[in-house]
Amino acid sequence: MPRALVASLTVLSVLLSAAWAQQPPPVRIRGTIESVDGPMLMIKSREGTDMKVRMTDNVAVFGVAKTELSEIKPGSYIGVSAMPEPDGTQKALAVHIFPESQRGAAEGFRPWDLRPNSTMTNATVAETVKGTDGQNILVKYKDGEKKVVVPPGTPVVTFVAGDKSEVKPGAKIIIFGAVKKDDGTLEANRVNIGRDGITPPM
Repeated sequence: MPRALVASLTVLSVLLSAAWAQQPPPVRIRGTIESVDGPMLMIKSREGTDMKVRMTDNVAVFGVAKTELSEIKPGSYIGVSAMPEPDGTQKALAVHIFPESQRGAAEGFRPWDLRPNSTMTNATVAETVKGTDGQNILVKYKDGEKKVVVPPGTPVVTFVAGDKSEVKPGAKIIIFGAVKKDDGTLEANRVNIGRDGITPPM
């Protein structure tokens, strides 16, 4: 390969890497809405930080509503916030059931920030059986599977269609992926609001 071409490709690679590095990671926000001014939300985060988030014009609002463990059936698409156990199973901290329209959302297994060392698994339920220490659920995703134990009393919620009228002071929210813009502001195209006073547990 000619040296000039190698040099050009090297420069291009560096430029692409720099452009990629400038894409800030999405920001996850848990907290309470303090005030609303048009599309701008003033939020007190879980950590006690004051944050400003602008909702996009086409923002999707979802309610996070309490549901029952019995609603989790083979074929359900769920998200499990959990702590890894020594035997390799995941001990659920919270479970959320996705509506059918969100099947496949963020599928897979990854670190999570609900608690230190916690994990998130978004996957399809293969089987669910009653165990001695809770419900045992086998979930499968494209790269593997996890065994999940859901202890009694674990919060189980589902996403339901919401409305902008629910975006109001006092509401408990979670925003999974706010985007940091060039001017430093945060922007969100989806806001999840706890229904009936609940705090989204995931």
